Amino acid sequence: MSADVVIAGGGPNGLMLACELRLAGVRPVVLERLPARTTENRANGLVGQVVRMLDRRGLYERLSGDPEPPRPAPHFMFGALPLDLTALDDNPLYTLPVPQLRIEEVLERRAAELGVEIRRGHEVVGLSQDDASVTVEISGPAGAYRLRARYLVGADGGHSVTRKLSGIGFPGVTRDDTVSRTAHVTVPAELVDPGTGGLDVPGYGVVPPFTHHRTERGLFAYAPFPARPALVTTLEWEPSVEQAPMTLDELRGSVRRVLGVDLPLDPPAGTGPHLMRRLAGGNTRLADRYREGRVLLAGDAAHVHSAIGGPGLNLGLQDTVNLGWKLAAEIHGWGPPGLLDSYESERRPVAQRVVMHTQAQAALIAPGAEVTALRELFAELLGNGDAVRRVADLMAGGDIRYAMGPGDTHPLTGRWAPDLALDRPSGPVRLAELTRGARPLLLDLTDDASLAKELPGWADRVDAVAARPRRPAAGTTADSGTTADVGSGRPAHRSPAALLLRPDCYVAWATDSARPGSGEREALRAALARWFGAAA
Repeated sequence: MSADVVIAGGGPNGLMLACELRLAGVRPVVLERLPARTTENRANGLVGQVVRMLDRRGLYERLSGDPEPPRPAPHFMFGALPLDLTALDDNPLYTLPVPQLRIEEVLERRAAELGVEIRRGHEVVGLSQDDASVTVEISGPAGAYRLRARYLVGADGGHSVTRKLSGIGFPGVTRDDTVSRTAHVTVPAELVDPGTGGLDVPGYGVVPPFTHHRTERGLFAYAPFPARPALVTTLEWEPSVEQAPMTLDELRGSVRRVLGVDLPLDPPAGTGPHLMRRLAGGNTRLADRYREGRVLLAGDAAHVHSAIGGPGLNLGLQDTVNLGWKLAAEIHGWGPPGLLDSYESERRPVAQRVVMHTQAQAALIAPGAEVTALRELFAELLGNGDAVRRVADLMAGGDIRYAMGPGDTHPLTGRWAPDLALDRPSGPVRLAELTRGARPLLLDLTDDASLAKELPGWADRVDAVAARPRRPAAGTTADSGTTADVGSGRPAHRSPAALLLRPDCYVAWATDSARPGSGEREALRAALARWFGAAA
């Protein structure tokens, strides 16, 4: 074999997958057709559970510059309607306003630290596979060559060559009745509202920052990111007729049509790179399967949808965290039957829900009196705390519950592990600090810390950590000694006495018993075998 895994695509998803594989002791090779990182910024931050996932890999501080743990966002938007999250006792929605260029830079640096080989200017042009391997045909700067690997993962975007070569279908819909325009700009300082940070548009009023603002003629957004030029975006429902490159005058005209007044816009200060982009239409598509033999898909190669609400990187990066350890298990030879197929059975339904809520949001921002009426009704519904939690969980990906097999009746099994704060002999520690190595983890908080005795046959694959619960960390129900039953809208049970975590931080087994009996220990061994293979 030339490599354990070839990854087509060196964007955030491909790089994150490479890091996960390398942490698991697998040799990936990343092929990226671009000779250097793009200067075009495709996203302006991260939304959802992926923010906490990056914290659990030690990447949050690198991206945010903040040594403190992530904090949930007090406010967000759904379909250009405000979500007030301040009343939620366990707010699941986290944001990290970092440009995609920076995300790629940090992930590439981390991959290099781990020894990942990244080949820029190399593009997949063909593939073939047999029962043992996949042969990838590549066009590189020095000419054509081949790599033979155990697996190939296509993380090469919505126009994925890997998906097309493997014969995986990509059904969905294409629409051509919208035009989005976005640019970095400078706005007159006197128009910035000191109270809100929004724009006090002459003849119109104050438009809040970092929100989608709908009118009967379109959508407007103003995003004054710190230390960067402000972004102005418009969305109009019209067939695209423009062919020439977009100009600032074109954006000014679009703002005039959407808001009904003129907004002074000047070119951005500084050297850039600066964004000036027009996007016509859009696609909503979902791969009909995520695997064809030894070829798998992740990120936009498997799903494309509206960017409203910022779910793309939350979905794609968590695809890679789900896939990485399962591929590694297959390559190391301890993966139980069906483990790799669980990647599709777990992640494809999540993508279907993202497609659903982005389509719903697109419907809520469309023009028309009937949509305005629908928005009035929806705004009333969002005055209810349970409805806000339901939408927040949906947006964050906090409503995910994977099937963990027979006996997964504990409220935490199949769910994202809560952000516990713990005490160890070496001092206080957060759960996020124990998951940096991307290994399965048995967290033993029982009275006698004896559960490690169940691990001899899995000690090469599963780490055991004994600790004492300190208090609920940020993101749990404060001062109550309980964790939240994520996605239910209800406080759950007392803090668990033990958790078995998969490397993607989902709970494979849990108990509340401070002294687990023989039945609970047997269930633990069954969960170990189900997810981490037979005992050695």
